[in-house]
Amino acid sequence: MKIIETIATVTKDGNITAQLPLDIPEGEHQVVIVIDEKPVVEKPESKQKRPPLNFPVHNYGPWPENLSLRREDMYGDWGR
Repeated sequence: MKIIETIATVTKDGNITAQLPLDIPEGEHQVVIVIDEKPVVEKPESKQKRPPLNFPVHNYGPWPENLSLRREDMYGDWGR
């Protein structure tokens, strides 16, 4: 027994078409189908190139010379 998750197409007349892995042998197979009642909605492909993101930049001056970002220096004996 194999579990395969794939996208299937259902037509108005009730036919279903699905793409299976190539290692499934040709012929009739007993299958169980579970249908999610919400159809898959594909996003339309955007042909327009999106402009680059514009992040704000703030200058707060240079860091202090004695600034340490070591965990031990920031938290001291906290947690011991």
